[in-house]
Amino acid sequence: MDKKTLEKYSSAFTLSDMEIFIFPDLLYALVLANIMSPEIWKWREDPWFTGIGKMGPLKKIHRVKQYVMEHYNFNLDLETWGLTDKQTEINRFNDFVDMEMLSRSNALFGYEGDKYYFDMDIRRHFGLDKFDSDIIPYWKTETVEAMNAFRYKPNHQAGAGECVSLACLYAAALFIVAEVPLEKIFLMGTPLHSQNFIMVDEGVLTNNRRIVTKSMWYNGTELSALARRALEHEQVTYIAHSSGWIHSMYPEATIDTVEYQLFREKLTKYLQTTIDFEIFMNFLRDYSRHQKFFQLCFQCQGANRFIQLEKAFGYEHGSKNRLGDKTGRKLYCEMDEEDLYLQPIDHRYRIYHEDELFELKPYQAFIDALKNSFPGLVQHAEFFADLKKFVHTVPHLPSTKKEFTVARPIKISPGQSREEIITYLSSIRHSSFVIRHSESTSLIADLAFYAGRYMDSCDWKPFFKAAFERNPVSVEHFRDTDLQAVHAQLQSWPNESIYDGNRLALPDEVVNYLRGDGIEKAITLVNVAKARHLEVSLEQHNNMITVRHGKLKFDFTTVKKSSYIWNNLPIL
Repeated sequence: MDKKTLEKYSSAFTLSDMEIFIFPDLLYALVLANIMSPEIWKWREDPWFTGIGKMGPLKKIHRVKQYVMEHYNFNLDLETWGLTDKQTEINRFNDFVDMEMLSRSNALFGYEGDKYYFDMDIRRHFGLDKFDSDIIPYWKTETVEAMNAFRYKPNHQAGAGECVSLACLYAAALFIVAEVPLEKIFLMGTPLHSQNFIMVDEGVLTNNRRIVTKSMWYNGTELSALARRALEHEQVTYIAHSSGWIHSMYPEATIDTVEYQLFREKLTKYLQTTIDFEIFMNFLRDYSRHQKFFQLCFQCQGANRFIQLEKAFGYEHGSKNRLGDKTGRKLYCEMDEEDLYLQPIDHRYRIYHEDELFELKPYQAFIDALKNSFPGLVQHAEFFADLKKFVHTVPHLPSTKKEFTVARPIKISPGQSREEIITYLSSIRHSSFVIRHSESTSLIADLAFYAGRYMDSCDWKPFFKAAFERNPVSVEHFRDTDLQAVHAQLQSWPNESIYDGNRLALPDEVVNYLRGDGIEKAITLVNVAKARHLEVSLEQHNNMITVRHGKLKFDFTTVKKSSYIWNNLPIL
Protein backbone atom coordinates (compact mmCIF):
# COMPACT_ATOMS: atom_id res chain seq x y z
CA MET A 1 0.00 0.00 0.00
CA ASP A 2 1.26 3.49 -0.76
CA LYS A 3 2.10 6.04 1.94
CA LYS A 4 -0.89 8.28 1.28
CA THR A 5 -3.37 5.39 1.51
CA LEU A 6 -1.88 4.16 4.76
CA GLU A 7 -1.90 7.67 6.25
CA LYS A 8 -5.51 8.18 5.24
CA TYR A 9 -6.73 4.88 6.69
CA SER A 10 -4.73 5.26 9.90
CA SER A 11 -6.12 8.80 10.20
CA ALA A 12 -9.61 7.33 10.21
CA PHE A 13 -8.79 6.04 13.71
CA THR A 14 -7.23 9.19 15.20
CA LEU A 15 -9.35 11.73 13.28
CA SER A 16 -7.37 14.80 14.30
CA ASP A 17 -8.52 18.15 12.92
CA MET A 18 -5.45 18.36 10.69
CA GLU A 19 -6.04 14.83 9.34
CA ILE A 20 -9.65 15.61 8.45
CA PHE A 21 -8.47 18.82 6.81
CA ILE A 22 -5.98 16.94 4.64
CA PHE A 23 -8.22 13.92 3.95
CA PRO A 24 -11.73 15.34 3.42
CA ASP A 25 -13.20 11.84 2.96
CA LEU A 26 -12.81 11.38 6.72
CA LEU A 27 -15.38 13.97 7.82
CA TYR A 28 -18.35 12.19 6.30
CA ALA A 29 -16.86 8.82 7.23
CA LEU A 30 -17.23 9.83 10.88
CA VAL A 31 -20.85 10.89 10.28
CA LEU A 32 -21.56 7.41 8.90
CA ALA A 33 -19.66 5.78 11.77
CA ASN A 34 -21.91 7.66 14.20
CA ILE A 35 -24.99 6.58 12.25
CA MET A 36 -23.86 2.94 12.43
CA SER A 37 -23.16 3.24 16.16
CA PRO A 38 -25.94 2.00 18.48
CA GLU A 39 -25.46 5.05 20.74
CA ILE A 40 -27.58 7.65 18.93
CA TRP A 41 -30.27 5.09 18.12
CA LYS A 42 -30.79 4.81 21.89
CA TRP A 43 -31.92 8.44 21.94
CA ARG A 44 -35.15 7.38 20.25
CA GLU A 45 -36.14 5.58 23.45
CA ASP A 46 -35.61 8.66 25.63
CA PRO A 47 -38.90 10.19 26.91
CA TRP A 48 -37.65 13.56 25.64
CA PHE A 49 -38.36 12.41 22.08
CA THR A 50 -41.84 10.99 22.75
CA GLY A 51 -44.12 12.12 19.95
CA ILE A 52 -41.33 13.62 17.88
CA GLY A 53 -42.71 11.94 14.77
CA LYS A 54 -45.75 14.23 14.89
CA MET A 55 -43.66 17.41 15.08
CA GLY A 56 -42.73 19.65 12.16
CA PRO A 57 -39.17 19.51 10.75
CA LEU A 58 -37.94 22.66 12.53
CA LYS A 59 -39.44 21.67 15.86
CA LYS A 60 -37.74 18.26 15.58
CA ILE A 61 -34.39 19.99 15.10
CA HIS A 62 -35.02 22.16 18.16
CA ARG A 63 -35.84 19.02 20.12
CA VAL A 64 -32.52 17.42 19.16
CA LYS A 65 -30.71 20.66 20.00
CA GLN A 66 -32.08 20.72 23.52
CA TYR A 67 -31.01 17.10 24.05
CA VAL A 68 -27.49 17.90 22.84
CA MET A 69 -27.37 20.98 25.10
CA GLU A 70 -28.26 18.90 28.16
CA HIS A 71 -26.06 15.89 27.48
CA TYR A 72 -22.87 17.30 25.91
CA ASN A 73 -20.37 20.04 26.69
CA PHE A 74 -17.92 21.76 24.39
CA ASN A 75 -14.36 20.62 25.14
CA LEU A 76 -11.20 21.91 23.50
CA ASP A 77 -8.15 21.49 25.70
CA LEU A 78 -4.58 20.38 25.26
CA GLU A 79 -4.68 17.56 27.78
CA THR A 80 -7.33 15.21 26.38
CA TRP A 81 -5.52 14.15 23.21
CA GLY A 82 -2.04 15.55 23.73
CA LEU A 83 0.48 17.36 21.56
CA THR A 84 2.58 16.81 18.47
CA ASP A 85 4.87 19.13 16.53
CA LYS A 86 4.74 20.75 13.12
CA GLN A 87 7.77 18.94 11.69
CA THR A 88 6.40 15.51 12.59
CA GLU A 89 3.14 16.28 10.83
CA ILE A 90 4.89 17.90 7.87
CA ASN A 91 6.97 14.73 7.46
CA ARG A 92 3.74 12.71 7.39
CA PHE A 93 2.05 14.76 4.71
CA ASN A 94 4.64 16.62 2.61
CA ASP A 95 4.81 13.95 -0.10
CA PHE A 96 1.22 14.58 -1.13
CA VAL A 97 0.20 18.00 0.27
CA ASP A 98 1.37 21.47 -0.76
CA MET A 99 2.69 22.67 2.60
CA GLU A 100 2.71 26.33 1.54
CA MET A 101 -0.98 26.13 0.68
CA LEU A 102 -1.60 24.26 3.93
CA SER A 103 0.05 27.05 5.94
CA ARG A 104 -2.26 29.61 4.31
CA SER A 105 -5.42 27.72 5.16
CA ASN A 106 -4.90 25.71 8.37
CA ALA A 107 -4.79 27.33 11.79
CA LEU A 108 -2.14 24.98 13.14
CA PHE A 109 0.32 25.68 10.33
CA GLY A 110 0.23 29.45 10.06
CA TYR A 111 -3.27 30.51 8.99
CA GLU A 112 -4.21 34.01 10.24
CA GLY A 113 -7.47 34.68 8.42
CA ASP A 114 -9.73 35.59 11.31
CA LYS A 115 -8.42 38.88 12.65
CA TYR A 116 -10.30 38.45 15.93
CA TYR A 117 -8.32 35.39 16.94
CA PHE A 118 -4.96 36.70 15.87
CA ASP A 119 -5.44 40.08 17.53
CA MET A 120 -5.82 38.15 20.78
CA ASP A 121 -2.95 35.75 19.93
CA ILE A 122 -4.34 32.35 19.04
CA ARG A 123 -1.56 30.40 20.75
CA ARG A 124 -2.25 32.16 24.05
CA HIS A 125 -6.00 31.70 23.52
CA PHE A 126 -5.58 27.93 23.26
CA GLY A 127 -2.89 27.67 25.95
CA LEU A 128 -0.09 26.94 23.48
CA ASP A 129 1.99 29.98 24.48
CA LYS A 130 3.71 27.95 27.23
CA PHE A 131 5.21 25.63 24.60
CA ASP A 132 7.73 26.07 21.80
CA SER A 133 6.12 27.58 18.69
CA ASP A 134 6.64 24.27 16.86
CA ILE A 135 4.27 22.45 19.25
CA ILE A 136 0.68 21.94 18.06
CA PRO A 137 -2.27 20.03 19.57
CA TYR A 138 -3.77 16.85 18.18
CA TRP A 139 -7.38 17.93 18.82
CA LYS A 140 -8.80 14.60 17.79
CA THR A 141 -12.39 14.53 16.61
CA GLU A 142 -14.31 12.16 18.87
CA THR A 143 -16.66 9.37 17.84
CA VAL A 144 -20.01 9.39 19.63
CA GLU A 145 -18.66 6.68 21.95
CA ALA A 146 -15.67 8.80 22.92
CA MET A 147 -17.95 11.82 23.40
CA ASN A 148 -20.24 9.84 25.70
CA ALA A 149 -17.27 8.45 27.63
CA PHE A 150 -16.21 11.92 28.82
CA ARG A 151 -18.52 11.33 31.78
CA TYR A 152 -15.91 8.88 33.10
CA LYS A 153 -13.24 11.59 33.22
CA PRO A 154 -12.66 13.45 36.49
CA ASN A 155 -14.74 16.64 36.78
CA HIS A 156 -16.97 15.70 33.84
CA GLN A 157 -20.63 14.88 34.43
CA ALA A 158 -21.72 14.70 30.79
CA GLY A 159 -20.49 13.86 27.34
CA ALA A 160 -18.25 16.31 25.50
CA GLY A 161 -16.45 16.99 22.26
CA GLU A 162 -14.85 19.66 20.12
CA CYS A 163 -16.59 21.52 17.29
CA VAL A 164 -16.00 18.91 14.55
CA SER A 165 -17.17 16.15 16.88
CA LEU A 166 -20.34 18.10 17.65
CA ALA A 167 -20.95 18.77 13.95
CA CYS A 168 -20.69 15.05 13.13
CA LEU A 169 -22.85 14.18 16.14
CA TYR A 170 -25.51 16.64 14.98
CA ALA A 171 -25.51 15.32 11.42
CA ALA A 172 -26.04 11.74 12.61
CA ALA A 173 -28.62 12.71 15.26
CA LEU A 174 -30.65 14.85 12.87
CA PHE A 175 -30.78 11.92 10.47
CA ILE A 176 -31.61 9.23 13.07
CA VAL A 177 -33.86 11.14 15.48
CA ALA A 178 -35.20 14.17 13.59
CA GLU A 179 -35.47 12.19 10.34
CA VAL A 180 -33.75 14.85 8.24
CA PRO A 181 -32.61 13.29 4.93
CA LEU A 182 -28.84 13.25 4.49
CA GLU A 183 -29.24 15.13 1.23
CA LYS A 184 -30.31 18.20 3.24
CA ILE A 185 -27.26 18.18 5.54
CA PHE A 186 -23.99 19.86 4.52
CA LEU A 187 -20.95 19.89 6.81
CA MET A 188 -18.67 22.93 6.50
CA GLY A 189 -15.12 23.15 7.81
CA THR A 190 -13.14 26.38 8.14
CA PRO A 191 -9.55 26.70 9.42
CA LEU A 192 -10.84 27.43 12.93
CA HIS A 193 -14.36 26.04 13.13
CA SER A 194 -16.88 23.49 11.93
CA GLN A 195 -20.59 24.06 11.26
CA ASN A 196 -23.44 22.31 9.47
CA PHE A 197 -26.00 23.89 7.19
CA ILE A 198 -29.36 22.13 7.21
CA MET A 199 -31.71 22.87 4.32
CA VAL A 200 -34.89 22.89 6.40
CA ASP A 201 -37.29 25.86 6.54
CA GLU A 202 -35.23 28.99 5.72
CA GLY A 203 -32.07 27.14 6.72
CA VAL A 204 -30.50 26.12 10.03
CA LEU A 205 -26.87 26.26 11.10
CA THR A 206 -25.48 24.06 13.83
CA ASN A 207 -22.80 25.85 15.83
CA ASN A 208 -21.06 23.75 18.47
CA ARG A 209 -23.95 22.65 20.76
CA ARG A 210 -26.46 25.22 19.49
CA ILE A 211 -28.46 25.78 16.35
CA VAL A 212 -28.98 29.10 14.58
CA THR A 213 -32.13 29.74 12.54
CA LYS A 214 -32.26 32.60 10.06
CA SER A 215 -34.07 34.90 12.52
CA MET A 216 -31.46 34.07 15.17
CA TRP A 217 -28.67 34.87 12.71
CA TYR A 218 -29.92 38.46 12.59
CA ASN A 219 -30.88 39.01 16.24
CA GLY A 220 -27.69 40.87 17.09
CA THR A 221 -26.92 38.90 20.28
CA GLU A 222 -23.48 37.79 21.41
CA LEU A 223 -24.34 34.15 20.65
CA SER A 224 -25.29 34.94 17.06
CA ALA A 225 -22.14 37.05 16.70
CA LEU A 226 -20.07 34.02 17.70
CA ALA A 227 -21.92 31.85 15.21
CA ARG A 228 -21.45 34.44 12.44
CA ARG A 229 -17.70 34.83 12.87
CA ALA A 230 -16.56 31.82 10.85
CA LEU A 231 -18.69 32.60 7.79
CA GLU A 232 -18.00 36.33 7.99
CA HIS A 233 -14.22 36.10 8.28
CA GLU A 234 -12.98 32.69 7.18
CA GLN A 235 -12.65 30.72 4.00
CA VAL A 236 -14.88 27.65 4.05
CA THR A 237 -12.13 25.14 3.40
CA TYR A 238 -14.18 22.05 2.68
CA ILE A 239 -17.77 20.86 2.47
CA ALA A 240 -18.87 17.27 3.00
CA HIS A 241 -22.18 15.84 1.81
CA SER A 242 -23.75 12.47 1.16
CA SER A 243 -22.82 12.91 -2.51
CA GLY A 244 -19.14 13.70 -1.85
CA TRP A 245 -16.88 16.61 -0.89
CA ILE A 246 -15.28 19.77 -2.23
CA HIS A 247 -12.11 21.34 -0.81
CA SER A 248 -10.57 24.76 -1.46
CA MET A 249 -7.05 23.28 -1.46
CA TYR A 250 -7.59 20.48 -3.97
CA PRO A 251 -8.25 20.83 -7.72
CA GLU A 252 -10.59 17.81 -7.73
CA ALA A 253 -13.98 17.40 -6.05
CA THR A 254 -16.47 14.56 -5.70
CA ILE A 255 -19.62 16.38 -4.54
CA ASP A 256 -22.60 16.31 -6.90
CA THR A 257 -22.53 19.59 -8.84
CA VAL A 258 -26.32 20.05 -8.72
CA GLU A 259 -26.38 19.48 -4.95
CA TYR A 260 -23.48 21.89 -4.44
CA GLN A 261 -25.15 24.60 -6.49
CA LEU A 262 -28.37 24.17 -4.52
CA PHE A 263 -26.40 24.43 -1.28
CA ARG A 264 -24.70 27.64 -2.45
CA GLU A 265 -28.05 29.18 -3.37
CA LYS A 266 -29.75 28.19 -0.10
CA LEU A 267 -26.83 29.35 2.06
CA THR A 268 -26.56 32.64 0.18
CA LYS A 269 -30.27 33.27 0.69
CA TYR A 270 -29.94 32.41 4.40
CA LEU A 271 -27.13 34.95 4.73
CA GLN A 272 -29.07 37.92 3.37
CA THR A 273 -32.20 39.66 4.61
CA THR A 274 -34.47 42.59 3.95
CA ILE A 275 -34.41 45.41 6.51
CA ASP A 276 -37.06 46.77 8.83
CA PHE A 277 -36.92 48.45 12.24
CA GLU A 278 -36.21 45.18 14.07
CA ILE A 279 -33.33 44.19 11.78
CA PHE A 280 -31.87 47.72 12.02
CA MET A 281 -31.99 47.63 15.81
CA ASN A 282 -30.46 44.16 15.84
CA PHE A 283 -27.62 45.49 13.71
CA LEU A 284 -27.00 48.33 16.17
CA ARG A 285 -27.10 45.87 19.06
CA ASP A 286 -24.34 43.82 17.42
CA TYR A 287 -22.28 46.80 16.16
CA SER A 288 -22.60 48.86 19.31
CA ARG A 289 -19.95 51.39 18.23
CA HIS A 290 -22.53 52.93 15.90
CA GLN A 291 -25.16 53.49 18.60
CA LYS A 292 -23.61 56.89 19.35
CA PHE A 293 -25.05 58.27 16.11
CA PHE A 294 -28.68 57.72 17.12
CA GLN A 295 -31.36 58.57 19.63
CA LEU A 296 -34.52 56.55 20.11
CA CYS A 297 -37.83 58.38 19.97
CA PHE A 298 -41.12 56.98 21.33
CA GLN A 299 -44.40 58.21 22.78
CA CYS A 300 -45.00 58.14 26.51
CA GLN A 301 -48.15 59.56 28.13
CA GLY A 302 -49.08 61.38 24.94
CA ALA A 303 -45.71 63.10 24.42
CA ASN A 304 -42.48 62.18 22.66
CA ARG A 305 -39.53 60.98 24.72
CA PHE A 306 -35.93 60.78 23.52
CA ILE A 307 -33.08 58.64 24.82
CA GLN A 308 -29.51 58.04 23.74
CA LEU A 309 -29.52 54.72 21.94
CA GLU A 310 -26.67 53.18 23.94
CA LYS A 311 -28.59 53.93 27.17
CA ALA A 312 -31.73 52.41 25.67
CA PHE A 313 -29.86 49.20 24.84
CA GLY A 314 -28.51 49.17 28.38
CA TYR A 315 -32.04 48.49 29.64
CA GLU A 316 -32.07 45.16 27.81
CA HIS A 317 -29.62 43.75 30.35
CA GLY A 318 -31.62 41.89 32.97
CA SER A 319 -34.85 42.28 30.99
CA LYS A 320 -36.69 39.77 28.82
CA ASN A 321 -37.82 42.64 26.59
CA ARG A 322 -35.82 43.81 23.58
CA LEU A 323 -35.66 46.91 21.44
CA GLY A 324 -36.99 46.42 17.96
CA ASP A 325 -39.34 43.48 18.45
CA LYS A 326 -42.90 43.31 19.80
CA THR A 327 -41.68 43.51 23.39
CA GLY A 328 -39.93 46.83 22.76
CA ARG A 329 -42.82 48.95 24.07
CA LYS A 330 -42.66 47.13 27.41
CA LEU A 331 -38.97 48.00 27.58
CA TYR A 332 -39.81 51.69 27.11
CA CYS A 333 -41.90 51.48 30.29
CA GLU A 334 -38.89 50.14 32.20
CA MET A 335 -36.75 53.19 31.38
CA ASP A 336 -35.93 55.69 34.10
CA GLU A 337 -37.30 59.20 33.59
CA GLU A 338 -33.84 60.59 34.33
CA ASP A 339 -32.53 59.04 31.09
CA LEU A 340 -35.40 60.41 28.99
CA TYR A 341 -35.39 63.80 27.29
CA LEU A 342 -38.44 65.89 26.42
CA GLN A 343 -36.64 67.45 23.46
CA PRO A 344 -34.53 65.86 20.72
CA ILE A 345 -30.86 65.39 21.56
CA ASP A 346 -28.60 67.55 19.43
CA HIS A 347 -26.37 65.91 16.80
CA ARG A 348 -28.10 62.53 16.98
CA TYR A 349 -30.31 61.05 14.29
CA ARG A 350 -33.83 60.31 15.49
CA ILE A 351 -35.18 56.81 14.86
CA TYR A 352 -38.63 55.55 15.76
CA HIS A 353 -40.56 52.40 14.98
CA GLU A 354 -43.36 54.03 13.00
CA ASP A 355 -41.06 55.86 10.57
CA GLU A 356 -41.81 54.82 6.98
CA LEU A 357 -38.03 54.49 6.59
CA PHE A 358 -38.40 51.13 8.34
CA GLU A 359 -41.04 49.65 6.08
CA LEU A 360 -39.54 46.34 4.97
CA LYS A 361 -37.07 47.02 2.12
CA PRO A 362 -34.30 45.26 0.22
CA TYR A 363 -30.80 46.33 1.24
CA GLN A 364 -30.14 48.90 -1.48
CA ALA A 365 -33.60 50.49 -1.21
CA PHE A 366 -33.11 50.85 2.54
CA ILE A 367 -29.64 52.38 2.10
CA ASP A 368 -31.03 54.95 -0.34
CA ALA A 369 -33.86 55.84 2.06
CA LEU A 370 -31.44 55.99 5.02
CA LYS A 371 -29.10 58.38 3.22
CA ASN A 372 -32.05 60.52 2.21
CA SER A 373 -33.30 60.68 5.82
CA PHE A 374 -29.87 61.16 7.42
CA PRO A 375 -27.51 62.78 4.86
CA GLY A 376 -24.80 63.26 7.47
CA LEU A 377 -24.35 59.50 7.82
CA VAL A 378 -22.76 59.38 4.38
CA GLN A 379 -19.44 60.52 5.82
CA HIS A 380 -19.28 57.40 8.02
CA ALA A 381 -18.30 54.77 5.47
CA GLU A 382 -17.59 52.14 8.12
CA PHE A 383 -21.23 52.33 9.27
CA PHE A 384 -22.50 51.32 5.83
CA ALA A 385 -19.81 48.67 5.44
CA ASP A 386 -20.82 47.08 8.75
CA LEU A 387 -24.52 47.26 7.92
CA LYS A 388 -23.95 45.55 4.60
CA LYS A 389 -21.90 42.83 6.30
CA PHE A 390 -24.66 42.30 8.86
CA VAL A 391 -27.55 41.96 6.42
CA HIS A 392 -25.65 40.36 3.55
CA THR A 393 -22.79 38.03 4.47
CA VAL A 394 -20.95 36.71 1.43
CA PRO A 395 -19.57 33.26 2.30
CA HIS A 396 -16.13 32.34 0.98
CA LEU A 397 -16.96 28.93 -0.46
CA PRO A 398 -14.73 26.58 -2.46
CA SER A 399 -14.72 27.53 -6.12
CA THR A 400 -16.80 25.55 -8.57
CA LYS A 401 -13.82 25.51 -10.94
CA LYS A 402 -12.84 21.98 -10.01
CA GLU A 403 -12.28 18.67 -11.74
CA PHE A 404 -15.46 16.94 -10.61
CA THR A 405 -15.18 13.17 -10.50
CA VAL A 406 -18.00 10.69 -10.07
CA ALA A 407 -18.29 9.25 -6.58
CA ARG A 408 -20.93 6.88 -5.34
CA PRO A 409 -23.38 8.90 -3.20
CA ILE A 410 -24.52 7.52 0.11
CA LYS A 411 -28.16 6.51 -0.34
CA ILE A 412 -29.73 5.78 3.02
CA SER A 413 -33.01 7.09 4.37
CA PRO A 414 -34.34 7.88 7.87
CA GLY A 415 -36.92 5.12 7.44
CA GLN A 416 -34.26 2.40 7.40
CA SER A 417 -33.16 0.50 10.47
CA ARG A 418 -29.61 0.58 11.81
CA GLU A 419 -29.07 -2.99 10.63
CA GLU A 420 -30.29 -2.18 7.11
CA ILE A 421 -27.96 0.83 6.96
CA ILE A 422 -24.93 -1.20 8.09
CA THR A 423 -25.75 -3.91 5.54
CA TYR A 424 -26.03 -1.32 2.77
CA LEU A 425 -22.77 0.43 3.70
CA SER A 426 -21.01 -2.93 3.86
CA SER A 427 -22.23 -3.72 0.36
CA ILE A 428 -20.72 -0.58 -1.19
CA ARG A 429 -17.32 -0.72 0.54
CA HIS A 430 -14.15 -1.28 -1.42
CA SER A 431 -13.70 -5.01 -1.81
CA SER A 432 -10.10 -4.73 -0.63
CA PHE A 433 -7.73 -2.29 1.04
CA VAL A 434 -6.49 -1.23 -2.41
CA ILE A 435 -8.23 1.93 -3.57
CA ARG A 436 -10.43 1.29 -6.56
CA HIS A 437 -11.83 4.15 -8.60
CA SER A 438 -15.19 2.57 -9.28
CA GLU A 439 -18.73 3.91 -9.21
CA SER A 440 -19.84 0.63 -7.63
CA THR A 441 -17.85 1.19 -4.44
CA SER A 442 -17.50 3.97 -1.89
CA LEU A 443 -14.24 5.02 -0.27
CA ILE A 444 -16.13 7.05 2.34
CA ALA A 445 -18.26 4.03 3.29
CA ASP A 446 -15.10 1.96 3.65
CA LEU A 447 -13.44 4.59 5.84
CA ALA A 448 -16.59 4.73 7.99
CA PHE A 449 -15.91 1.19 9.23
CA TYR A 450 -12.37 2.25 10.18
CA ALA A 451 -13.60 5.38 11.95
CA GLY A 452 -16.19 3.22 13.72
CA ARG A 453 -13.48 0.69 14.74
CA TYR A 454 -15.14 -2.32 13.12
CA MET A 455 -11.95 -4.40 13.32
CA ASP A 456 -13.66 -7.61 12.20
CA SER A 457 -13.66 -6.23 8.66
CA CYS A 458 -10.73 -3.79 8.68
CA ASP A 459 -7.02 -4.07 7.96
CA TRP A 460 -5.10 -3.91 11.24
CA LYS A 461 -1.99 -2.20 9.93
CA PRO A 462 -3.45 1.34 9.92
CA PHE A 463 -4.92 0.67 13.39
CA PHE A 464 -1.48 -0.23 14.77
CA LYS A 465 0.09 2.74 13.00
CA ALA A 466 -2.41 5.09 14.63
CA ALA A 467 -2.18 3.39 18.04
CA PHE A 468 1.62 3.44 18.26
CA GLU A 469 2.37 6.76 16.55
CA ARG A 470 -0.41 9.11 17.67
CA ASN A 471 -1.42 8.26 21.22
CA PRO A 472 0.87 10.44 23.35
CA VAL A 473 -1.48 10.82 26.33
CA SER A 474 -1.15 7.16 27.35
CA VAL A 475 2.63 7.41 27.06
CA GLU A 476 2.75 10.56 29.17
CA HIS A 477 0.34 9.15 31.75
CA PHE A 478 2.74 6.28 32.51
CA ARG A 479 5.95 8.26 31.92
CA ASP A 480 7.47 7.55 35.34
CA THR A 481 5.95 4.08 35.81
CA ASP A 482 7.73 0.77 35.19
CA LEU A 483 5.96 -1.86 33.07
CA GLN A 484 4.88 -3.95 36.06
CA ALA A 485 3.20 -0.90 37.62
CA VAL A 486 1.66 0.04 34.24
CA HIS A 487 0.15 -3.44 34.05
CA ALA A 488 -1.15 -3.23 37.62
CA GLN A 489 -2.77 0.15 37.05
CA LEU A 490 -4.40 -0.97 33.81
CA GLN A 491 -5.75 -4.05 35.56
CA SER A 492 -7.23 -1.91 38.35
CA TRP A 493 -9.52 -0.14 35.89
CA PRO A 494 -12.91 -1.59 34.85
CA ASN A 495 -12.50 -4.29 32.24
CA GLU A 496 -15.05 -2.73 29.91
CA SER A 497 -14.68 -1.07 26.53
CA ILE A 498 -16.42 2.14 25.48
CA TYR A 499 -17.13 0.35 22.16
CA ASP A 500 -19.56 -2.53 21.76
CA GLY A 501 -18.87 -5.84 20.06
CA ASN A 502 -15.37 -6.36 18.69
CA ARG A 503 -14.76 -2.67 18.07
CA LEU A 504 -11.62 -1.31 19.72
CA ALA A 505 -10.61 1.81 21.64
CA LEU A 506 -7.20 3.38 21.10
CA PRO A 507 -4.68 3.63 23.97
CA ASP A 508 -5.43 7.30 24.69
CA GLU A 509 -9.13 6.49 24.97
CA VAL A 510 -8.33 3.74 27.47
CA VAL A 511 -6.28 6.15 29.60
CA ASN A 512 -8.62 9.12 29.28
CA TYR A 513 -11.66 7.14 30.33
CA LEU A 514 -9.86 4.82 32.79
CA ARG A 515 -11.35 1.62 31.37
CA GLY A 516 -10.94 -0.88 28.57
CA ASP A 517 -11.28 -4.47 27.49
CA GLY A 518 -8.22 -6.64 28.02
CA ILE A 519 -7.13 -6.43 24.39
CA GLU A 520 -7.33 -2.62 24.54
CA LYS A 521 -5.32 -2.54 27.75
CA ALA A 522 -2.73 -4.87 26.22
CA ILE A 523 -2.32 -2.61 23.21
CA THR A 524 -2.00 0.36 25.58
CA LEU A 525 0.82 -1.42 27.42
CA VAL A 526 2.53 -2.16 24.11
CA ASN A 527 2.24 1.52 23.14
CA VAL A 528 3.96 2.55 26.37
CA ALA A 529 6.71 -0.04 25.85
CA LYS A 530 7.30 0.92 22.23
CA ALA A 531 7.62 4.61 23.20
CA ARG A 532 10.50 3.45 25.41
CA HIS A 533 12.00 1.49 22.47
CA LEU A 534 11.47 -1.81 24.28
CA GLU A 535 10.98 -5.02 22.31
CA VAL A 536 7.62 -6.61 23.02
CA SER A 537 5.41 -9.30 21.53
CA LEU A 538 1.74 -10.02 21.90
CA GLU A 539 -0.10 -13.32 21.68
CA GLN A 540 -3.61 -14.61 22.32
CA HIS A 541 -4.89 -17.92 23.68
CA ASN A 542 -8.69 -18.02 23.72
CA ASN A 543 -9.75 -15.12 25.96
CA MET A 544 -6.24 -14.40 27.30
CA ILE A 545 -4.00 -11.74 25.73
CA THR A 546 -0.34 -11.88 26.77
CA VAL A 547 2.28 -9.18 26.29
CA ARG A 548 5.90 -10.29 26.70
CA HIS A 549 9.04 -8.23 27.23
CA GLY A 550 12.10 -10.33 27.92
CA LYS A 551 11.26 -12.52 30.89
CA LEU A 552 8.32 -10.32 31.87
CA LYS A 553 4.83 -11.58 31.06
CA PHE A 554 1.64 -9.53 31.36
CA ASP A 555 -1.79 -11.16 31.01
CA PHE A 556 -5.10 -9.50 30.18
CA THR A 557 -8.56 -11.04 29.84
CA THR A 558 -10.66 -10.12 26.83
CA VAL A 559 -14.26 -10.73 25.80
CA LYS A 560 -13.64 -9.41 22.30
CA LYS A 561 -13.02 -11.79 19.43
CA SER A 562 -9.96 -10.61 17.57
CA SER A 563 -9.65 -11.26 13.84
CA TYR A 564 -5.91 -10.59 14.04
CA ILE A 565 -3.51 -13.56 14.27
CA TRP A 566 -1.31 -12.59 17.20
CA ASN A 567 0.63 -15.73 17.94
CA ASN A 568 4.28 -15.80 16.87
CA LEU A 569 3.98 -12.49 15.08
CA PRO A 570 6.09 -9.50 16.17
CA ILE A 571 4.07 -6.45 17.05
CA LEU A 572 4.34 -3.66 14.46
